[in-house]
Amino acid sequence: MKFALPAALAASMALIAAAPASTPKVPATIAAAVADPNRPAEDTARDANRKPAEMLEFAGVTPGKTVVDLMPGKGYFTRLFAKAVGPNGHVYAWFPSDVDALLKGKSPAILVVTNDTVHYPNVSLIHGALAKFVTPQPVDIVWTSDNYHDFHNQNFGPVDVAAMNKAIFNSLKPGGIYIVLDHAAAAGSGLRDTNTLHRIDPAVVKQEVLAAGFKFVSQSKVLANPADDHTLQIFDKSIRGKTDQFIYKFRKPLK
Repeated sequence: MKFALPAALAASMALIAAAPASTPKVPATIAAAVADPNRPAEDTARDANRKPAEMLEFAGVTPGKTVVDLMPGKGYFTRLFAKAVGPNGHVYAWFPSDVDALLKGKSPAILVVTNDTVHYPNVSLIHGALAKFVTPQPVDIVWTSDNYHDFHNQNFGPVDVAAMNKAIFNSLKPGGIYIVLDHAAAAGSGLRDTNTLHRIDPAVVKQEVLAAGFKFVSQSKVLANPADDHTLQIFDKSIRGKTDQFIYKFRKPLK
């Protein structure tokens, strides 16, 4: 025998069934960093694809921490880090001298951020060779996004990546975090596509970073795109901004 539910109960159950699954709450400091009104429109337009709130939370960017934005570009993440760590934290925008010749005398774009002491007083510039990476003090997080593949390319020297990773290891506090975010190349491709497609095999990154003494912690798949078959250059209009990207988290052991 079937029984009809009271109308009010049936309506209530229908609303529950239709309600969307709850989404994890973003820490208020990170939400405020993303909402920073001083971020340029060029940056906020990229948020849908770059998912900055999820990225900062995954990296563990919290108030009071010292963060290095390694090869910061125009400062997309530098601005976010600055607001998220707050006045008691600090951000080093680490610009490599390895690419000075490519600038042909022009100033690096990151100076727009590092010189803005009104809105980003807790950001400072470091300019040096990647293989001799160093910071004025031990830091909590070193972050590099969509750059690691370039370190293997001729226009960077190429960089002595083993020396760079070891220098990053030495600059981190015990327990410090190293985040590598980059465009994925086909599995097993090694370094084949770093210069042509500007992609790198994630397995190579893991192997190189672990060799420096780091421990692998976890990865985020929030920027993964199964529809990307890894055959196109990242600048191709059909895939730009939507490439399959991996985000690896490594930790310097406490001892």
